Amino acid sequence: MRLLVVEDDAMIGISLRNGLRQDGYTVDWVRDGAAAELAIAATAYDAILLDLGLPGRSGLELLAHWRARQNPVPVLIITARDTVADRVLGLDTGADDYLVKPFDLNEVSARLRALLRRRVGRAAPIIENGPLTLDPASREVRLDGNEISLSAREFGILHALMEAPGVPLSRSQLEERLYGWQEEIGSNAVEVHIHALRRKLGSDRIRNVRGVGYMVPREP
Repeated sequence: MRLLVVEDDAMIGISLRNGLRQDGYTVDWVRDGAAAELAIAATAYDAILLDLGLPGRSGLELLAHWRARQNPVPVLIITARDTVADRVLGLDTGADDYLVKPFDLNEVSARLRALLRRRVGRAAPIIENGPLTLDPASREVRLDGNEISLSAREFGILHALMEAPGVPLSRSQLEERLYGWQEEIGSNAVEVHIHALRRKLGSDRIRNVRGVGYMVPREP
């Protein structure tokens, strides 16, 4: 899952970027509204962490602009503005959640997982597809109850595919979710990870849709 952090404070921005990467997210970080607009125009993010007190264009202005353009990306506001009126204004402007600084990184991760569940219309914390289960919080994958050890990239691909079983994702879509700015992408990186997943889960768990991409077949 790929996130955009919009935060002008260097210490907070670096902390969020590094901590969320340790949680398995692909994270891009910008420090002002203009850079955020460029990032949004170029990349499809799964969620945005948005500070309100940004230089230039404020976080609320950015949020109102995105919602006016019908951009549905989930937004978690992270701010020092802690009054009830501030929280109401942020949520009514289009934010999906609101978190006051200082915050604990574990809570940020939990709130993001909740936002991402709602984004795909899923209430349960664990993703299930037949005998295959994936827990985004513990990053555990099990097949028929047995834990399967996956690399971070393998887990990221499987997570993306299991969010929408039966729906193929192209190689470029998977690359965009797995690799942030300035990360080198090998020409066959996705194929290598898919091959490893098939070896660990069984070749029928991930199917190639010719000319389109890869998908996890929906199972009862």
